[in-house]
Amino acid sequence: MEKWLISWIGETDHQVSEGRLTGEWGPIATAVKAEHYDRVHLLTNYGYDRSNDYCKWLESVTGHPRVELQEIELLSPIDHVDIYRQITAELQQLRLPAESVSPTFHLSPGTPAMATIWVLLAKSRFPARLIQTAKQHNGVKEVDISFDLAGDFLPEYLQRTDERVGRLLAKPEGVAKEFAGIVHTNPMMREQIQRAHQVAVHNVPVLVLGETGTGKELFAEAIHRASGRAGKYVAVNCGAIPKELVNSELFGHRKGAFTGADRDRTGHFREASGGTLFLDEIGDLPLDAQVRLLRAIQQGEVTPLGASDPVKVDVRIIAATHRDLMADVQSGRFREDLFHRLAVGIIRLPALRERREDIPPLVSHFMAMINQDSAHSPEWQQKEISESAIKILLSHDWPGNVRELYHTLLRASIWARQGLLDEHDIMDNILRMPRQSSDILERGIGQGFEIEKVLDEVKAHYIRQAMTQAHGKKKDAAVLLGLNNYQTLNNWIDKLGRQTATND
Repeated sequence: MEKWLISWIGETDHQVSEGRLTGEWGPIATAVKAEHYDRVHLLTNYGYDRSNDYCKWLESVTGHPRVELQEIELLSPIDHVDIYRQITAELQQLRLPAESVSPTFHLSPGTPAMATIWVLLAKSRFPARLIQTAKQHNGVKEVDISFDLAGDFLPEYLQRTDERVGRLLAKPEGVAKEFAGIVHTNPMMREQIQRAHQVAVHNVPVLVLGETGTGKELFAEAIHRASGRAGKYVAVNCGAIPKELVNSELFGHRKGAFTGADRDRTGHFREASGGTLFLDEIGDLPLDAQVRLLRAIQQGEVTPLGASDPVKVDVRIIAATHRDLMADVQSGRFREDLFHRLAVGIIRLPALRERREDIPPLVSHFMAMINQDSAHSPEWQQKEISESAIKILLSHDWPGNVRELYHTLLRASIWARQGLLDEHDIMDNILRMPRQSSDILERGIGQGFEIEKVLDEVKAHYIRQAMTQAHGKKKDAAVLLGLNNYQTLNNWIDKLGRQTATND
C-alpha cells in the first residue's frame, strides 16, 4: 500500500525555503524527513511560481523524488464552504479513496479553516491519517480524534456551514457563479437558488419539483457544477426509456442477459460514477426499476442484468418531476421509501405565471441568444422587441413556462419581416392549447356515456390541484376544496385511486 502525504503549503514553509526563517525546517519538510512517503502532493493558494520554488527546495533538502504541486484558487483561505468544495474535487481527481493508498493529511500548514476541512474529510468521505508538527514529539505528532465525528461534530458543523452559505447568498454579490445563468429577479426563484447552492456542497440526493419547462435541468446542472464532484454529469429522461429497457439503461447488462443483448452495456449509473446522475421525470419509472434504484442509492452499488456480483458506484442523484409524487405515493404508483430517500434536498420551482416580473429580463436574455445564434445565417436581420409586444407576453399564462416563452420568441423572430417585433408578431406565434376543462363540457351524450365517470374526472382534477397547492397536506387541501373535513377528501381519494395520481 502506498503512503501519500497531502497538505497545503503554509507561509512558514515558504519563509523557511526562502531563508527568511532559520533554525527550523517548516511543517512539511519536518514531516517528510520524519518518515517515508511514496508521494507528496501539495496544494497552494499563494501562486504557482512561489510554491513551485518551495517544491524544488523541498526535494533538495529531503531527497524526495516525487513532490507534486497543485494550485487552488480559493475565494478566501477562511471560506469553509469553498475550501471544502475545492479539496473534495482535488481528492476525487486523485481517485481517492483507494484501497491501494494510505493517505495522510497534514493539519499544521494553512489556516484553521483548512485544518477543519482536513479533519472533516478524514473522518467522513476520505478516510485518512492526520498529523501535525510538534517539537516536543520529535517534530511530528499523529492526531487522534477521540470522539465520533459523524455523530457529534459533523451535524453541528454542517448546520453552521448552511447558515453561513445562507447569509452569503442573501447578498446580491454572494450569488454563486454556477447559478449565474439562471435569469431571475423574483424572490421565490432567488430563494430556490439559495437552497440549491446550499445543498450542492452536501453529498445528498436532491429532488427538483416543478411544471414542465420551469428549468429543472438548468438547476441540476448548476448543482453539479457547484458540488465539487469531479466526475461526469449524466442526464437521463426516465419517461423516454421503453419500460423493458429501463433496468438495462440505468444499471447496465452483460452480453447475453436477454434477447438482443449482443454486447456488454455499462449503464448510466457507472457512467456517472464520481459525478452526478440527473434522473428527469423520475415519476415515470416502473415499480421494478424503483426497487433497483432504491438499492443502488442505499448500498452504493449496482448489479448489471445477467451479472451476479454487484459493482460499487459513487453517484450523486438529482431527480426531477412535474408530477405530484406525494399523490403518486398515496396511490401506490411510486414507492414511499424511494420518495423519502430522494427527497432529502427539495427544490420547488415556481411556474412562470407566478413570477411574471422575470418575463422582461428573460425576453432580453432570449432575444440576445436568438440574435447571436442566427448572426451568421444568410439575410438575418437583428431583432428587437417593442414594449407593446412585451405587454402581450406579460398577460399570457405560459402553460409551457420558460421553454414556451423561448420558442414563442424564436418563432416570432423567424417569421417577422421587420427588425422590431410588435404585438401582432407575438400574438401570431403564441400556441394556444385547448383547455381540457372545457373539453369535458363538450362531450357528446349517447351510448357509453357515464355521468358518474365524468364527475369523477372533475373531482380527481381538482383534488390533484389542491394537494399540489397544499404541498400534500390533506387538511389544507380540504379547505381549498371547500370541504368541511379532510376525512371526506380521504374517502374521495380512496374511491378515485389512480385518477388522483395521473396528470392532466
